[in-house]
Amino acid sequence: MFIATLIASDRLEAGDLSSAQDKLRDAGCSPGEAVMLETGRAVDLTFATTPDAARSALEGAFAGVDVVVQPAANREKKLLVADMDSTMITVECIDELADYAGIKAQIAEVTEAAMRGELDFAEALDARVALLKGLGADAIDRCLAERVRLMPGARMLIQTMKARGAATILVSGGFTRFAQPVGAQIGFDRVIANELLIEADALTGTVTKPIVDSSTKETTLLNAMAELGLPASATMAVGDGANDLAMIKQAGLGVAYHAKPIVAAVAGARIDHGDLTALLYAQGIARAEWIEG
Repeated sequence: MFIATLIASDRLEAGDLSSAQDKLRDAGCSPGEAVMLETGRAVDLTFATTPDAARSALEGAFAGVDVVVQPAANREKKLLVADMDSTMITVECIDELADYAGIKAQIAEVTEAAMRGELDFAEALDARVALLKGLGADAIDRCLAERVRLMPGARMLIQTMKARGAATILVSGGFTRFAQPVGAQIGFDRVIANELLIEADALTGTVTKPIVDSSTKETTLLNAMAELGLPASATMAVGDGANDLAMIKQAGLGVAYHAKPIVAAVAGARIDHGDLTALLYAQGIARAEWIEG
C-alpha cells in the first residue's frame, strides 16, 4: 500500500480531492480511502500500485500544493538528519557574514554555484572563508542576532518528532558559531558543523579540517542508523543544496526543501511551496498532534 499526501501552502480547493483521486485512477493506481490530516490543508490518499505513476500524475497538478508519495509502511520516521542554511534557517550564514566585510555579492555567487553542484564544496568553502580573513569576530554575533531567522515550522517539526521518540541531528557545512545556537533554539539532539578559526578577535580565514561536507552528512546519517538500530526506511533527510544529495539518497524519505534543481530532480520528495511542517503531514501526523514550536 502507498500514500500520496497533498499539502497546500494556502488551501486545498473543493474539487482537488476528487480530482486527485480521478488522476490516480486514470494512472492505474487503484485509489482507496482519503484521510484528512487538516481540513483544507492536507490529505492522505491511499492507493495500491505504481507509485511512480502516482507521482507523475499528481506532482504539479494543483497550484501551490506539494505532493509526497511513499510506501505506507514505516512512514513515521525515527531519525531526522537536516541541513541548516536555507533549510532550518532562512539565510546562508556565510553570505550574510560576508556582508559585514562588504563582499556579500562576491561570496554569494560562489555559494550559489556550490549549492548547484557546479563547484567542489570543500574548495569553495576554503576560498570563501579565506576572503573573510581579518573580519572582527564580533561580526559573527551581530550576524546571528541581526540576520539569522528560523525557517517557519522548524521548531514545530523538531519538537513534534522528538516528542514522538525520534532522534534529530543538525549537520551543516556552515559554522558551529551559528549552528550550535540555532540547533539549541530549535531543539536538535546533536549539532555538527565547521569551526571558524579565530585569533586576536579576528577570523584567520581558515576552518578546522576535515571540512564537514557531503560525505560527512552521509556518514552522519549512516552512523546514526547503526547506533539506533534503524532501517533506512525509518529515516528522513532534508536539505536544499548539492552537498545534501548523498544523505538524501540514503534516507528512507529524502526531501528536497525549496531546493536547487540538482537536488529536486533526484529526491524522493519535494517541498516547493509549504514550510517545514509539511514534513509532519508527510509522516501522517495530523495537525492536532503537533507540538507548538
